[in-house]
Amino acid sequence: MRIAVIGSGAWGTTMAIHLAETGHDVVLWARDAERAAHMQECRENERYLKSFRFPDRMTVTAGDVGTAEIIVGGVPTQYMRDVFGGMRDTLVRAPFVSLSKGIELKTGLLPTQIYNEVMGAEVPTAVLTGPCIAREVALHEPTAVVVAGDEATMLQRAFNSPTFRVYTSVDRVGAELGAALKNIMGIAAGIIDGMELGDNTKATLLTRGIVEISRLGVQLGAQISTFNGLAGFGDLFTTCVSPHGRNRGLGERIGRGDSLETILSEMNSVAEGVPTTKAVLELAKKHGCEMPITEALYATLFEGVPASDSIRRLMTRDPRTEAGR
Repeated sequence: MRIAVIGSGAWGTTMAIHLAETGHDVVLWARDAERAAHMQECRENERYLKSFRFPDRMTVTAGDVGTAEIIVGGVPTQYMRDVFGGMRDTLVRAPFVSLSKGIELKTGLLPTQIYNEVMGAEVPTAVLTGPCIAREVALHEPTAVVVAGDEATMLQRAFNSPTFRVYTSVDRVGAELGAALKNIMGIAAGIIDGMELGDNTKATLLTRGIVEISRLGVQLGAQISTFNGLAGFGDLFTTCVSPHGRNRGLGERIGRGDSLETILSEMNSVAEGVPTTKAVLELAKKHGCEMPITEALYATLFEGVPASDSIRRLMTRDPRTEAGR
C-alpha cells in the first residue's frame, strides 16, 4: 500500500519507519521545506528520532504527498485545523488514522472530529493509540496498541507486525479520550516524581485517575471497557512511569519548582497535556462531570497554586465510598 504520514515529530516519524519496514511505500510530510529536504538527504530525523535510519521505501517531502490509500495524522492536536486546512484541496480523501492525542481548545473536538470537520464528514476516520513510546517502538521492543473507528480491520492489517500488535475496537470516542486525558495524569505523575513522593502516591494517582477519565468518557458516550484496556489504563501507565514522556517530564520540573512558562520556552516538542487540561475542564463543566485531579492540576498550572496545596486539597475532600467513585 501507499501511505502518507502527515507530521514529522517523533511519533509520526516512528510510524513512517514502521510502515515502510512492514512493506508499504511511505511518504512522510514535514511542514518545513528545508528540514524535509535535509531529512530526505541524510535519511534520519536528527531532531526528534536520532540514530534511526529511514528505510528505502520511505521518502520525505514538504509538498504534495500525492496519492495514498491511507492518511496517517501525526500533527499535534492544536495545529491540526491549520495544517489540514492548508492541505484540503490536495490531500486525497482516503481513510484517515490519527496518532494525535489531545482535545482542541477552541472547540472541545477530538482529533478525528477536527479532521472530519476540515476534510468532510464522509471520510472514514480512526485512531491508533495505546502504550507506545516512540523510541521503544523504533527499537522493535514488543508493543500492543488499539485501532478504533472506521476501517479498523484494514488498518489493523496495515500496521500489524511481529513486534507491533494491533487490536481493533469500535469505540473511537473512548480511545481518543483515553489518549487525551492520560496526558493530564502524566503531568500530575511528573509533579509527584519532582516532589519525590512515593509509590503509594503514584498508585493513588493512577487508580483515581482512570476513574476520572472513565467518568467523563461515559458521559460523552464512550464504552467503560475501553478505559480498562490499551487505550485507557495501558496508555495511562506508560505515560505516568516512563522517563521519556514529555508530559511527565514537564510535570517533574514543575514539582521541582520551575515555572510552566520557563519549561514551555525550553521544550522543542509539544506537551499536549497542557492545553488538554484547559479543554477537558471546559468539557467537564459543560457536562456536569466531577474531575478533581484535573481541577487541581489546572490550579497549579494556570492559577499559581503550589503543587503541595493542590495535593492537600485533593486529600482533604469530603470522604466517600470508593464504589461511589
